[in-house]
Amino acid sequence: MDKFDVSLILPCYNEKETILNSIDRIIKVLDVTGFTWEIIFVDDFSKDDTQSLIKKILVKYPKHNLRAFFHSENFGRGQTVMDGFFKAYGKIIGFLDADLEVGEWYLPKFIQSIEQGADMVVAWRIYDFNLNSIFRWFASKSYTLIRKIVIGLPYKDTEAGYKFFNRRKILPIIKDCRFQDWFWDTEIMARVHDRGLKVVEVPVAFVKRTDKNSTVKLLPDSLKYLKDLISFKIKPNK
Repeated sequence: MDKFDVSLILPCYNEKETILNSIDRIIKVLDVTGFTWEIIFVDDFSKDDTQSLIKKILVKYPKHNLRAFFHSENFGRGQTVMDGFFKAYGKIIGFLDADLEVGEWYLPKFIQSIEQGADMVVAWRIYDFNLNSIFRWFASKSYTLIRKIVIGLPYKDTEAGYKFFNRRKILPIIKDCRFQDWFWDTEIMARVHDRGLKVVEVPVAFVKRTDKNSTVKLLPDSLKYLKDLISFKIKPNK
């Protein structure tokens, strides 16, 4: 039985610049949705003060349904999200990047789309062209081109860190996933597509944060993505 309408997973890695402000904003939105909800922090062995800040958040919001789990080593974003999903009690489960470069105000839209029959809702990032976002735009467009060439997925944006799911439909698929890092975002969409589930893409504004250090490394991340993409194409189930 589902305990909540919504479980929101916050995968965290070195989020000390943003986590306190972000959680205040997220809770403010969720509090007015009318849904019952929980938030699950999963920290992927942060090297800064993120873990201690998460503990402060739990103390700050004792009447809210907040839980936290801390990795003893760094596993990668995919594994971090999946660990949160397996601990969730919501009918709808989803995650978003803690820096809120895609804003919390989209949460009701994503939740309602699942309520209306979608099996998966994913952000399609629209970039404001400036020096702060152009490299991320270039990386996203490069990933999209490579992905279409290698495995032909029809979606506009598979890498966005803002995805929601029908929990009952997605948990069996997650158990088949084998990538632990950033490629997991593409893998889960490929597996959802192969199962014929209903996917809704929501256009969202992407606003690059200038007050934090990005973990994206354009060239090495692109090369790693290509390697993982080819590996998935050759052996999708191993």
